[in-house]
Amino acid sequence: MKKLLLVLSLLVVMAVALAKPTLVVVSRLWTPPSEKEYVINEILKPFEEMYNCKVEFKTLDDETILKQVELQQKTGNITTDVVIVYCAKMPEWVKRGYVVDLTPYVKKWTDRTFLKGFDTMTVFDGKRYFLPVGADVYLTLINKKALKYKPEDVDIQNITWEQLADWALAVAEGEGEGKFAVTGVPMKMFIYQAGNIVLSYGGHWPNLDNPGAMAAFYLLAKMRDAFTPAVLTYDDTRPPMKREEAWMTVTHCARVGEVYKGNPTQFIVAPAPKGPAGIGSIAGTSGLAIVKGTKNFELALKFLEYITRPDIMLKVSKGTGGFIPTVEEAINYLGKSPEDEIIEKSIQVLKEGVLAYIEPIWKDWGQVKLVYDEIFKNMVLGKGQLDPDYLESMQLRIDAQRK
Repeated sequence: MKKLLLVLSLLVVMAVALAKPTLVVVSRLWTPPSEKEYVINEILKPFEEMYNCKVEFKTLDDETILKQVELQQKTGNITTDVVIVYCAKMPEWVKRGYVVDLTPYVKKWTDRTFLKGFDTMTVFDGKRYFLPVGADVYLTLINKKALKYKPEDVDIQNITWEQLADWALAVAEGEGEGKFAVTGVPMKMFIYQAGNIVLSYGGHWPNLDNPGAMAAFYLLAKMRDAFTPAVLTYDDTRPPMKREEAWMTVTHCARVGEVYKGNPTQFIVAPAPKGPAGIGSIAGTSGLAIVKGTKNFELALKFLEYITRPDIMLKVSKGTGGFIPTVEEAINYLGKSPEDEIIEKSIQVLKEGVLAYIEPIWKDWGQVKLVYDEIFKNMVLGKGQLDPDYLESMQLRIDAQRK
């Protein structure tokens, strides 16, 4: 009996010794099924083979990720090893002490340089807690069916908002309905799509009480008939663009990339349109961090080193639609595919654009988004004309959300 127990004990010890360590990565990035599948099969599986481990990859929203790790920190049972969160949420993670200072480790990685534009979001008090990944700007996407209405003097690669608005209205008149898409469902992307115009007119986004914002909403109200009849049902502009229900949009570069990759001969991609101040674009990034207290710190560090290698960074950026690789050296690996074209156009916007980021100064960013959603529904689609007094009153709701 004793021998049997000894054998069983040895088997248990051997099983534990042979068991592969599991790294739990929880991300707000790459949530669409096609992106998630690509990341698992093309990025994570090679890492698993390289380091003889398992990666459990989960996608959740930012608030849920934070709440889960908060509970783990309170109970001392840390089950999440790596998080990928949005830039607007990073200060809270650092303030609460939930993530590891990566500075002494990352400075040893001499083969990569993180884009300086995103340092302000991932470095706090001179310490790097996050590594930027999956950066984005906005691009123009046009179905070639709209070309028959394009004025001859319009250069799509150098288009202005006024030209795009007039073109979209000409399409609507010719087709008997609007073909321009934005996300009309509340709490989605309209605040960013409108923000691009505000910035291009020299406005201070997301504020409404300035000449640039007034000019932007004047333009949007003028475009009332250019929007598709079903625009208030869109929580994403990809499906209507793929169905060719919509022909024109200005949206997130990776979303543009997914549509373009699926049918590159049918679409034209260009930087976001210009205004008097230049190419306006909201820019953002997510960030990789190691959860403080993880039992798999060394493996988590290897994961961060792996996924930020220039070639891997470009691979994951291309395979998920066309995010901007946040490592400068990744640009050296660009080729001539549709995904490469998306990244090149995005880098152009990043370099030349008038950019704005979501600042960590809001009590509830969702409430700020709702202000823009209501303006679109009530003033742009409802009245179809600029109402400065209405915008001034809505500014009070934005002011109320400042910390």
